[in-house]
Amino acid sequence: MKRLSAEAFGTFWLVFCGCGTAVLAACVPELGIGYAGVALAFGLAILIMGYAVGHISGGHFNPAVSLGMAMAGRFDYKDVVPYWAAQIIGGTLGGLAIFIIAVGMADFAPGAFASSGFDDLSPGGYSVTTVVAVEVILTAIFVIVFLGATSPKAPARFAPIIIGVALTLIHFVSIPVGNTSVNPARSIAAAIFAETGAMGQVWVFLLAPLVGAALGATLWKSLLGRD
Repeated sequence: MKRLSAEAFGTFWLVFCGCGTAVLAACVPELGIGYAGVALAFGLAILIMGYAVGHISGGHFNPAVSLGMAMAGRFDYKDVVPYWAAQIIGGTLGGLAIFIIAVGMADFAPGAFASSGFDDLSPGGYSVTTVVAVEVILTAIFVIVFLGATSPKAPARFAPIIIGVALTLIHFVSIPVGNTSVNPARSIAAAIFAETGAMGQVWVFLLAPLVGAALGATLWKSLLGRD
């Protein structure tokens, strides 16, 4: 229960800080947050939770990471679904907290609510094929980074920093494409509250990251892993 609680809390924080920055701060031009600020918010959020509760649960905060860790032999398959449930619950509560705060804003409308999307819901108008490719590639890389940074042979205590920087860079690349998922729990949490039809596209941001996680774990085991 402590491990599941840590995963829920960490995912709550990731969604609350990352999506919250997009919903509450990036829309205010005077703050100058923009895409870069949102990317940094996601990276810093996972870095903080990696140090705060990562030692309790492993600090996945992402269903794709849990799947990748299991496929790489670092995590028990029987714990994957409970972790997914905790992550989705935590992420959804993070989205709810943002919504409760945002409704206090004058003339607030949920709009996209930091949700991921393709075609008309893509920030850059990218097609579903392009968005799928980006999500698969970047999730695979993220899982490889996670596996490498948390390897017993990696420098101790640096994993949250490496993982946080990697997530920031991933957002730099992919926010204009599909508003970045690489995390099904994050995508579900935002789509629930969006008013743009994001829920109808969320399947892409569930399947593509999981495929990417499987690819990343396979590449790690076959080409890179030295655990």
